[in-house]
Amino acid sequence: MAIHNILTNTGEWMRGEGPHHQIVVSSRVRLARNLRNFSFPGWAKKTERLQILEAIKPQVEGLAEMSDAFSVYSQDLSALEKQVLVERHLISREHAAKGVGSAVVMNKRQTLSIMINEEDHLRMHGIRSGLQLKTVFKMIDKVDSALEERLDFSFSPQLGYLTACPTNVGTGMRASAMMHLPGLVLSEQINQIIQAVNKVGLAVRGLYGEGTEALGNFFQVSNQTTLGQREEDIIADLQKVIERVIENEQNARQMLLQKRPNTLLDQIGRGYGILQHAYSMNSKEALNLLSFMKLGIDLGFFPEECSRPLDELFMETQPAHLQKGTAQKLAADERDALRAEIIRAKLSAFPKPDVGGASPKGDGNGAED
Repeated sequence: MAIHNILTNTGEWMRGEGPHHQIVVSSRVRLARNLRNFSFPGWAKKTERLQILEAIKPQVEGLAEMSDAFSVYSQDLSALEKQVLVERHLISREHAAKGVGSAVVMNKRQTLSIMINEEDHLRMHGIRSGLQLKTVFKMIDKVDSALEERLDFSFSPQLGYLTACPTNVGTGMRASAMMHLPGLVLSEQINQIIQAVNKVGLAVRGLYGEGTEALGNFFQVSNQTTLGQREEDIIADLQKVIERVIENEQNARQMLLQKRPNTLLDQIGRGYGILQHAYSMNSKEALNLLSFMKLGIDLGFFPEECSRPLDELFMETQPAHLQKGTAQKLAADERDALRAEIIRAKLSAFPKPDVGGASPKGDGNGAED
């Protein structure tokens, strides 16, 4: 499969489906693995990294889950193509900086991505829409077991899987949920929630993980402990905390509707007005305004059919996604103008907010498969 097919098709996880999809945008599980008797990528010389790459890549491509996969060496991707994959959470920012000696393999549905020679020899990454941590873990665990039959992983009976960073030793697993929490932000409860989550040993990060900003009211909640716990227990504990955060966000939205409706209407109305009429907009402002429009759809101020085009804008307005549709490199002000033009065109058919029709909707909280 060519990179063109990846860039022009929306991944399954971006379709706004799955349990609790109005609050939980996506569920992700990542496993870090290394080959025995080889240096970690950060210490390995170029010849050793190439040796590791050629040992791993054919085995990954041979997985049943990778039939009709996209597989490419890092040096064969342009900087723009790498950034598009970063924006879609299919590779990390660290992997985007890699060149010769690294590669990425991902499935057609964009639910499974495997980075070779990032911080570790293998970074296996699964992602699905909504709260589906158990489903994603089952998928990634199956891939891990299949590769372990073909590759000799570095493993200690006392510590578990050995990784480049000591914080990943043990299971080598990071599980996370990307959550949209505008209710908690508007009601000024978000810091209290973050502190409570941190106290139970979990981490809250921004849109693109560690060291990034929580743009558009999006927050990643993930495990920090990888040593001394079973993977299934980590997933179960994280699931419970995510469900509590969902409950808090639902309560915050209900409270805003009942006690602070003007605050809510002001944010949604401003988002609607500015997005429909602006002629220049940076990505940070766009994400924040789209966030409140999304909240308006969730609360019934806009029809349900407005949800899909709005969700698409979150990705289409990111810098690299804007750039990929043009034949030349755009300056920042040109990107801002194009972003505003795309938003105006997509929202031109949106009706005005229906103030009288607002009510908390169900959040798609069907049982996880």
